[in-house]
Amino acid sequence: MKKESIIMGIDPGSNVMGYGVIKCVGNKAEMVAMGVIDMRKENDPYLKLGHIYARVTGIIDEYLPDEIAIEAPFFGKNVQSMLKLGRAQGVAIAAAIQHSVPIHEYLPTKIKMAITGTGGASKEQVAGMLQRILKISSDDMPKFMDATDALGAAYCHFMQITSPAGFSSKQYKSWKDFATKNKERLSPNPSLTTTLGRGEITKTHNKGQE
Repeated sequence: MKKESIIMGIDPGSNVMGYGVIKCVGNKAEMVAMGVIDMRKENDPYLKLGHIYARVTGIIDEYLPDEIAIEAPFFGKNVQSMLKLGRAQGVAIAAAIQHSVPIHEYLPTKIKMAITGTGGASKEQVAGMLQRILKISSDDMPKFMDATDALGAAYCHFMQITSPAGFSSKQYKSWKDFATKNKERLSPNPSLTTTLGRGEITKTHNKGQE
């Protein structure tokens, strides 16, 4: 019998935090849910942190992940933004620790490399590739790409544990090079191709549901 596990991915944010959940059976994975924690209407920074903790706790309780993959904060010039992002990530990690769920941190470039073959891929490229790899319908694709970024963190960890040697050493010159060398991973169904943009959405996207 193939081992089944649940991996949850988190894309930290102080205003919008993305999450994604995948189910893994052997060397295959499928999307279970993805969405965002929207805190844009909350002005108090400490209440935002409380909301992050409560929502991440609720998502963990609902999907019972075996492991959590979280994107590492990028280093920018704005110190205040970095501080807010670091706090948000720390609170999400605290929620996972409270549930005794193992945590794995990945740099954004490593996640992009794992999914698209290039560390400089755009959010749109990451979302598009995940849609094809996981065979997600256009109706289930969110408008906030924080959700697909989180799903990417989860899928990156799935690749790490299923093929760690190839994951760390296999390199591609471009997204096209990746697609050419991994045709078996891509769905030929043209209906899965979508143009993604930013918009307002707060609901969870469960596979097979509205």
